[in-house]
Amino acid sequence: MPKGLKEVSGVEFETKSDLIWMINDGGNQPKLFAVSKKGKIKREIYVNTKNRDWEDLTSDEKGNIYIGDFGNNLSKRKNLKILKIDKKYLHKKSAKVEKIEFEYENQEKFSSKKKRLLFDAEAFFYFKNYIYIFTKSRVKKKYGRTFLYKFPAKKGNHIAKLIGEYKNCKDLKCWITSADISDDGTKVALLSQKNVLIFSNFKDDNFFSGTVKKIELKNKTQKEGICFKGINKLLVTDEKSGGEGGNLYEITID
Repeated sequence: MPKGLKEVSGVEFETKSDLIWMINDGGNQPKLFAVSKKGKIKREIYVNTKNRDWEDLTSDEKGNIYIGDFGNNLSKRKNLKILKIDKKYLHKKSAKVEKIEFEYENQEKFSSKKKRLLFDAEAFFYFKNYIYIFTKSRVKKKYGRTFLYKFPAKKGNHIAKLIGEYKNCKDLKCWITSADISDDGTKVALLSQKNVLIFSNFKDDNFFSGTVKKIELKNKTQKEGICFKGINKLLVTDEKSGGEGGNLYEITID
C-alpha cells in the first residue's frame, strides 16, 4: 500500500470500475481513497466532517458509500454514527455527508469498567436498507465475542436492535475488525487477526444461525479491512506496523 494508507481500517470493492475504496483509521485526515488493484491511489476525496474513529466501509446497491464512525474503545461514546456519501460526490474533490446516528438498545450504562467493554465496533455492512454492526469485545477472556445489531440505513437517530451473538476464540487475536456480505446476500465474512469466518445457509438476517467455515490466517499482522470481490473472493488489508503489514491480500473461498 502507498504511504498515505498506512492505517487502512475499511475497504470496499466497486464492481463496475474495479476500484477499491479505502479509509484510514481515526486521527488521520477525513479522506476517502479510490485505489487500484496494484495499490495505487487513483482518487482522493476530502470528506467534510471529522475523522473521529472511522472503522469500516460499505456501499449500497445504488453505489452510495457508508463510513462507520463508531470506534468506541471505552464504551462511553454517545455520538456513534454512520456517514453516508452520495455517489454523486465520488468523482469530486470533496464530499458532504448525511449522518445516520444510533445507540445500542441494551447499553444502559456508559461505563469504562472492564466487564462492560462490549460496545466498541470495527465492523459493519449495508444489506436491504439496513445497517448491520458487529461489535468488538474488550472484556478479558471474551475478546472473540461479537454481537450483531441492525437499524435502518436512513438519516435520523436510531436504536440498534440486537439480533444475535457469536463467540470466536478467547484471546486478543479474535477481535472482529471488519465485515462484509456478498453481493448475492448468501455469504457473510468476518475478519479477525487470527481468522476469517464465512457464514452461509443462514435464515433471513440472523447471519449467525447458519453454518460457519473458519479460514485460519498464518500472518499475525493487524488486519483491519475485508470485503467481497464477487462471490468467492475476498480482499483483506492490514495496517503497517513494525516493518510488517501495509498490504492488500486476496483470498479465494470455496
